[in-house]
Amino acid sequence: MNGTNERAAESRRARSDSVHKWTATLAAVVALTLSIYTFAELQQKPKIDVTFPHLLRTGPVDSGTAFQIQPTLSTRFKTQDVDLIRDAHLQLTPVGSISSSRKPIFYWHETGTYAYDFTSDQVNYHWTSDPAPFIVSQDKPQQPTLVFWANNWTFRPGQYEGSLQLSRSENHSPLVKTFCLIVSKKAADEVHGAEQRQIFFFRDDLPQFHSSKKSPDCYRRETD
Repeated sequence: MNGTNERAAESRRARSDSVHKWTATLAAVVALTLSIYTFAELQQKPKIDVTFPHLLRTGPVDSGTAFQIQPTLSTRFKTQDVDLIRDAHLQLTPVGSISSSRKPIFYWHETGTYAYDFTSDQVNYHWTSDPAPFIVSQDKPQQPTLVFWANNWTFRPGQYEGSLQLSRSENHSPLVKTFCLIVSKKAADEVHGAEQRQIFFFRDDLPQFHSSKKSPDCYRRETD
């Protein structure tokens, strides 16, 4: 009986040792796989997402027009690499009834920011930098106010198709974000009669236009 019990106990120990070895091996394989995956993820180029705000700003400046966009640039994935935005280009193309109108030529004039002043209860614009490259990484998302100028040009009432193109580093293709803008006659008259550097807001989330079947997602003046 004792010999039989000893052999059974040895058999159980052998099975237990085998299970422990397989468990340890499996855990090591899982850990190695995770390490390889993490390393591969860190070596990937950052994938940048560009999101537009609900509000665009524009107004007269000198003999032309200023246009301000504050996109959010971020990457959702961990990476050891960073991406460099080298340049920014804005295009506005008149379409529809004003498609024959002259197209503005915008250039990146500067970068700024808006800050609330408690004393005056005003939101004031401040210059932050010349038009210059900036870095985007997971731990350093960017939300710059990009300011563009077009000389000797102003709005006509109608619809415009716009695009913001951000040139990137190395062999990456540019980031392109499109939008549409509807300028009513009332809004155009406001801009034409405004003082220098006065700013007008256009929004794409106005409830009164979301029920419209005609370009509900376009940016429009709240006063339309």
